[in-house]
Amino acid sequence: MAARTLTKADQARLAQYDAVSKAAIQNARDHGATADVREANRALAGAPQKILGVDLLGLYRCRTIKMGGQLPLTVYGWFTCKIGLDDIGYRLSKTTGSQRFSGHFIDESEKRLIYYGATHTISERPISYGRDPDRDQVGYFFKTGPRRYRLELPLPRYESKFDVIELERK
Repeated sequence: MAARTLTKADQARLAQYDAVSKAAIQNARDHGATADVREANRALAGAPQKILGVDLLGLYRCRTIKMGGQLPLTVYGWFTCKIGLDDIGYRLSKTTGSQRFSGHFIDESEKRLIYYGATHTISERPISYGRDPDRDQVGYFFKTGPRRYRLELPLPRYESKFDVIELERK
């Protein structure tokens, strides 16, 4: 399904996931502020676990951690995210803050889902994936604990080389 759903550009981003994530994480650890490195390490902790769809549904506090780019590491504050169901399947949405996103999942393995979505601002309606390549997002979604997940986005369009969205169930 990923080959039919994802753009060629996003398939290429996922193909670079291993190299990009490894380099960005190492750069962040080497050059980030001590407190930010501690938070990034916390977000990256936890081995991937089996994901069951019904486990996903609910409200979360979520935050973005940006690695690489102009700054080696930036840890943002907490916002609200939601995972619900719509006519396509499970939908992840960031529902607070000025920068938002929403998207869906594709099964890849029992411990990793592919996420595809798009960004929008608070003053805009969400847009569909594939309508604007500058807003498209793609990455991998992991369960890392009973109430914890993380979304890893290689080569986002702006500001960084690797983003981690940390999610904790409310």
